[in-house]
Parts: sequence; C-alpha cells; structure tokens
Amino acid sequence: MRDDEHSNEHGDERERLFMISSGRLAGREATWYDLPAFAAGAGFALADVPYSGRVLLESLLRDGEPQTAAVLGKRLAAGQTPDVEMVFRPARILMQDYTGIPLLVDLAALRDQVSRPGRVNPALPVDVVVDHSVQTDWAGRPDALALNEALEWDRNRERYTFLKWAESAFDGLRVIPPGRGIVHQVNLERLATVVAQGPDGLLRPDTVIGTDSHTTMVNGLGVLGWGVGGLEAETLMLGLAQPMRVPPLVGVRLTGTPRPGTSPTDVVLALTRRLREDNVRGLLLEFTGPGVAALTAADRCTIANMAPEYGAMSAFFPVDGETLRYLRQTGRAEDDVRLVAEYCRAQGLFAGGTDALGTDADGTDADGTDKAGTGPRFGRVIDFDLGSVGTGLAGPSRPDQHISLAELPVSFADLTSRPPRTANGLSDGDIVIASITSCTSTSNPKAMLAAGLLARRAVERGLTVPAHVRTSLSPGSRTVTRYLRAAGLLADLERLGFHVAGYGCMTCNGGSGPLADGVGETVEHADLTVCAVLSGNRNFEARVHAQARAGYLASPALVVALALMGHVRADLETEPLGTDHDGKPVHLRDLWPDATELAALEAEYVTPEVFAAETASAGDTTAAPAGAPAADQWSALPAAGSDVFPWDQASTYIRPPAYVGARPRSGPLTGARVLLALGDDVSTDHISPVGAIRADSPAGRHLRAHGVRDFNSYGSRRGNHEVMARGTFANPRLVNRLLGDGDGGGQTAHLPSGERLPVYDAAERYAADGTPLIVLAGRSYGMGSSRDWAAKGPWLLGVRAVLAESFERIHRANLCAMGILPLLLPEGASWPSLGLTGREEFDLSLDRARQSGLVDVRAEGITFTARADVHSAGEWDVLLAGGTMPYLLGRLTPAAGPDAAPEQAR
Repeated sequence: MRDDEHSNEHGDERERLFMISSGRLAGREATWYDLPAFAAGAGFALADVPYSGRVLLESLLRDGEPQTAAVLGKRLAAGQTPDVEMVFRPARILMQDYTGIPLLVDLAALRDQVSRPGRVNPALPVDVVVDHSVQTDWAGRPDALALNEALEWDRNRERYTFLKWAESAFDGLRVIPPGRGIVHQVNLERLATVVAQGPDGLLRPDTVIGTDSHTTMVNGLGVLGWGVGGLEAETLMLGLAQPMRVPPLVGVRLTGTPRPGTSPTDVVLALTRRLREDNVRGLLLEFTGPGVAALTAADRCTIANMAPEYGAMSAFFPVDGETLRYLRQTGRAEDDVRLVAEYCRAQGLFAGGTDALGTDADGTDADGTDKAGTGPRFGRVIDFDLGSVGTGLAGPSRPDQHISLAELPVSFADLTSRPPRTANGLSDGDIVIASITSCTSTSNPKAMLAAGLLARRAVERGLTVPAHVRTSLSPGSRTVTRYLRAAGLLADLERLGFHVAGYGCMTCNGGSGPLADGVGETVEHADLTVCAVLSGNRNFEARVHAQARAGYLASPALVVALALMGHVRADLETEPLGTDHDGKPVHLRDLWPDATELAALEAEYVTPEVFAAETASAGDTTAAPAGAPAADQWSALPAAGSDVFPWDQASTYIRPPAYVGARPRSGPLTGARVLLALGDDVSTDHISPVGAIRADSPAGRHLRAHGVRDFNSYGSRRGNHEVMARGTFANPRLVNRLLGDGDGGGQTAHLPSGERLPVYDAAERYAADGTPLIVLAGRSYGMGSSRDWAAKGPWLLGVRAVLAESFERIHRANLCAMGILPLLLPEGASWPSLGLTGREEFDLSLDRARQSGLVDVRAEGITFTARADVHSAGEWDVLLAGGTMPYLLGRLTPAAGPDAAPEQAR
C-alpha cells in the first residue's frame, strides 16, 4: 500500500507510526526512520523481532508502508509466520561479469526497443566486479598469473569493451575491473558500508541484492542481502516493483566453541549438511546464541556464504562489536565505524553487549539475548553445537555431503562399483586438481594462514606434491597475497606448486584449465575416475572439470595436505601423507597448524595498512594496484559514447538476445512432449554448464562454423543466446531417464520417433512441428548458482513448464521470470511413482492456474493435479506477460504514453 493512498483522517495515525528522527551521529547531523519509536507506536516490542526482520521493517518505512510494517512487526514479535507481501528495495545491486554482462546485454537490447533509450537506466547504484572470466590455463609455475591474465584479455577484450560502454552509458553503474579479486571478497573488504546514506540523505541499513547466489556472504557483517537471477535484478534496477512474500524467519542457535584445530570450512560444511537435512529451503535464517561470540566476522561470512548450499534465502548475523573490529581491520575510516556503531545502537540493530567503543550497546548480551532473559523470537529454532565439529570434507558431488576424514576413502569407493583401474602410473581415486580458491575460504585470513603454515612444515619435512596433481592458488583479493608474502608463507606454498594463478573464481567456477601434461589423455583412454579437491563452495558433477568425476570441498590447509597425499583412497587420520628426509612417516597431525600461532600471525600481518595499500584512497575500489597490468589494460579500453550499443552482427560474444521483443507464448499446453526426464538434485550447472565447450557439441559446431577456434567457456559466451541455447542441458554428467542407458549428458530421445539426438537438435525438430515442451524432474530442481541462463536456455528450446517435486528458490523465480511455469507434483509423489515414463503426450489445463494455483494434468490416461509454485501476484504478472522482458517493455513502450516512465512503485 502507498502512503499517499491513506486519507487525511488517518494522518495522526500515520504520524504516530511513521516516525523520523534527527540528531548527531558520529559527529555529523543525521536523519533516519526511527525503528524503536515506530515499534512503540505500533504496539509491539522491537526486542522480540529478529534483527533481520528489523531491517525489513525499516525498508517498509522508507517505502511508505507503515501499516504493512506494523502488521509484519507484530507477527515477527510474536514468532509467527510473516505471511506479508512487500517490495524490498536494496541500497545497491551487486553483479559479477558472468551474470552482469548478459543482464546489461538485455538492457542494451531494451534500449533498442524504446523511443528514448535513456529511460532504460538503473534506479539504484550498481557495481559489477569482473572476476569470473580469468581461468587457470597455467598453474604451478611462477609466471602463471601473468600468463592467465594475458589469456583472459585476449579472449574477453570484446566483452570488456562492452562493459566499458555500459559503464559510460548507464547512470550509477561502476565496474571493478579484472584482477581486483572475487566479487564477494571485494564486497566485504571495500563495498559494504553496513550503514548507508540514501539519495534522500537519510541513513539506513546497507542492504544488497546480487546476481550471484553467494551474495549472502555479506550477511556475516550484518548486511542483509541475497542472490537473485539477472532477470529479477533487471526489474529492480529499472525501479519497478518486485513484490516478495516474506518467508519464515528461522533462528539457528549456536552453542559451544570450535575445537582446537577445527577450521571455519569444517564448521560450515558440517552446518551445510545439518541445515540441508532440516529443510531450510527459501527461508531467512538468523544466527543467534552464545556460540556466535566464538566466531570472527570472517568465520561468520564463511558460514553466510554457503546459504545457497543449504538452501536458505539468507543467513544473517546481526551487527556487533566483532563487526566493528572487522571494519577497522579492513581499513575503514574511524568516523564511518563510529557511525555504524551509533546508528545501529539507536535503531536496535546492534546485537553486542559492550562494543569496541566502550559503550553499552542496547542492553543485550553478546548472543543477542537481553539481560532480562528475553530476545528475538523465532517460530522455529535449530540448535547447532560448534564443539561437535571435527576436521572433514564434503563430497563427492554435493556441498551438503559432509564426511569425516576417515570416511573419505569409503565415500569414493561408493562412487564406483567396479574394481580399481590403473594406467600409466595413474589410478582411480587419484587427485588431479588441488586448488585453493573461492570467496568462501580466501576471504578468511585464519584459513589462508593455516594453509601457508601447513605448507611450511611440509616443505621442512621434505614432502612434495606428485606430478599428476595440478596445484593452484587463486586469492580472493590482492590483500591475501600481501599478507601471505609478508608472513613468509607465500614462498612455502609456491614450493609445493601453489603459485598465484589469478584473482578470480577460477577453479571454483569451473575455470580449471587443462589437467597436467598427459593426465587428461590417460584419464580419457583408461576411463579412470579421478578427483578434484578445492577450498570452494560447489562440487557438482562436472562443474570443476569434466574429467574429474569426483569433487571434494575442503579447507585450504586440507587442500594442501590432500595434494601431498595425491589421492583419496587413504584415511588421513591414521595413514601418513608421505615420508620425510629421514624416511619417517609424516602424518597430517604432524603438520596441522596451532590456533595460537594462527592468531599471532593474523594480529601481526593482517592489518588495516595491508588493506589500505591496495587502493589509492580509502573508498576507491577501482584504483589500479601497483604492477597490475589487467587494470592498466582496462584504463586503455575505448568507451563508445552512444546511448545505444553498436551491435556487431558478426560477434560471437555479444548479440541482441532473441527473447527481447519476443511475443509471449500463449495458448493451451496440449500435446506437449517431455524434452528431458530428470531425477533429484539437478543443478543449474547441469542445466546450463559454465565450463569448457566441447568441439563436437552443438555449441562447438556452431562456433566452428563461424570461424572460432578458441571457444573460451559457456560462462563467457552468455552474451550470445545462440551459443547458450545450444549449450542448454549439455552437461556430460546429466542423467536423462528418457534414454535407456540412464546416461545421456547433452542428449535426449525425440518423441515419438525415439531417435537419440542432442537436446538442441531435438528441440529444433519439436519447434518445427509446433510441439510445446515440458521437463520432468525430482527434488531440489535448480540447486546451485543463480544463473538465469538455466531458465533462458530452456525458454529458447521451447520449454513452457517444469514439473518437479521441489524447486530451489532462485531457479524457481528465474523460471517465472522467463514465462516458464514451475509446477509441483502432488505432495509425496514423484513422476515415476505416478506411473509416468516421460514418453507420454501431456495436456495441461491452465484455466484456473492463477486463481487457485492448480493445474490439471493428463498424460495418456494418467491424471493428477499439480500446483503452480508461484509466490506472489507480481510473479504471476511477469509470468503471464511472457517473462520479464515483455513485462518491462509493456511499461517502457509508447503505448503507456509519450512521457511515460517505468512505474516507480513505492
């Protein structure tokens, strides 16, 4: 509801509820919406509301919705399900290049469709961090960084030129150039302010929506935000209303303290398994309890990073004294830190007891419970004992498959039922990739210093890494390199082959590069099952490398240890990693770092000066660091001065997408065929791969036909819909049950002929016949990355509905944003249990879909009722318009009036 819709007779009530305060904070005049005063006027106790809920209340007040805020506040204070629909407008939007470039391509294409291109312009500040394109083409050598950055620029200059145009053409768009670091680490170290000042001059919590699912990492600093698909971000960028139904807020009560020697990665992997088992899909989590005080801000960010892996919408840690310590450690100005402390205290957003300023924050203990014994109320609380966690890993194919060290060889043995194979000195279970990479771990100094210390002790004992293991180090920012070098640990890592390969996602995002010389050929020829280990957040099948069937997530220190072992067939708790100079066995326990030593190293070397050294001034995130050729090349790029992008029709990277300006697909869904019949845990990596393009694939054939020899990756080609359509469902590990052999990565059975074809070729044949398509799936369809191409690609193939047992949050929203209907099978049923084979013709009755959410399905004598998994009236509007692009064009075209602007819903 809008504030201006209330009648004058309710003016007094509005003034009572809708309170604004002014005063001096951190020595400056400030104005803000007063949450404690609002709560008192609305009749609920703010102390009973979860801290993340308080941020939502403040957002509603700024949006002119005090009555909605009052309803939400009362329900949250009572521990009830929110059941409130609201528009959440973040302070800013964050993107990385793999998601950001296709989003900006969409907006550039929209500008072609309107009479005044300047109307297609961001209404919010937008940061694009270029971190996904650099790949680990070279590794294990001192010049790896220089070689990889040179290749990155050779491959991506056209994409980066487009970004340079976008930065000049769109207002409020800032690009953090290549070579600066991983988007989420840059966000933590530089972009996040915790308290922001809006264009109206009012203070408010720093909030962010990102086009990468791990945007939740910043929740660890008390900055509320989550990941969305690019299509949803486009709507927000243009200032259009995007209502959401507030999900339940669940408390995760942490108790105990981590055991000595337990890494932050160990904690988060154990927690990921537990929370996935507790089914927190799509929920807002908030961490509370006495265990929170045992975690550093970096530890909290490690936990918050993995929210999409346990399925949550967010994973929030309230602001406290540890937040302030982190802001100081990373070089924030003291006045800004004081502003965070004083604003959050004034707003009831500070969860600490005594903060670093020496003042009592808000009458609460460090766990967020006030001294009278009350505190935030949650309708559901999950207890987790930090002291129960030991050293472990996750794998072999999902982040929630947490295992102990002793279980590692068993987990691999369960992957294959055949006798072990060996060829050319390489065996099943050998590790072919060992990479310290990803925002999850490289942002945590404790984790990185531990890896360096373990490497030092291994070198001292004379251990080496076997030749078949390809080692790499991809720090999340140049700050990591600085403190590792200053502590003398970078040289020890390099002696084991962990040379810096680049500053980006790299191996974690599938940019692993080739295996060591001769290893890939041996794996292929002998059909070996080999492994990758990485300190990342995702290990889905074929994500890290197409030839590494098994993938294990581990702490950076454990990655080093496993690289030394060279295989996963041993129990690291009892079996040695190797032998030293004197032939004595060396066990993991002999090398494992001590917590006291780590704390001393962090205090000495991870300082504000180290972070400040990476920028020319405190707030300048785009300043080129010394000796950074990537940033120098960025400065030299030309920037076209036009409002409309000059498309190159010969380009194989940047093309106006086919779905912009396309007419909505309408009409009944009758005579539909199943394009693929899938099982559980199908990830967005399965649907839209991000890694290498095979020469014999439809995408490879298309590029070869256009004279391309260096295919780069699917992720880098996201600005070209013709490549991405051909790459949809092309993951070699995707199991399509329409095929009798239960395999079929990238292939399907065309019906009714039964002919086996590449998925793209089958879709082309269906399109020629006018046959609509659906997809059958199991539980957790669309888990993993937030990539909207996992919805755009199926749309281009002609898919109009997906029937699944459950959907992951972001992908479900992306399907709606492309006009593809997400349908839930009857509760407790799977498509095989309903008697379906996937070879039937389907008729779907959509007559009552919007009104009741129900869709009647008939498939050659089998009938059942599915439920549309559409969560708000706004989603229905977008879906029935044919998707986000037609929806946006309907508000930007002259039909709305010659001077019409995008609807600025308040």
